[in-house]
Amino acid sequence: MGSASKNSRTSVATQKFFCSCGGEVVMKTLFESGKLKNVAECTKCKRTERRPKDFK
Repeated sequence: MGSASKNSRTSVATQKFFCSCGGEVVMKTLFESGKLKNVAECTKCKRTERRPKDFK
């Protein structure tokens, strides 16, 4: 009896993060001093943090 693989059974869920000002938090990649740096930025107030969880 063939069954579905483990990866096909998992559902894909993207989580949206929101800033305290009400804006949506998006991830951006910056190239600074020869390194790639991922930062989270609010679309409304332009506040930047290291990761989306830091906006709470």
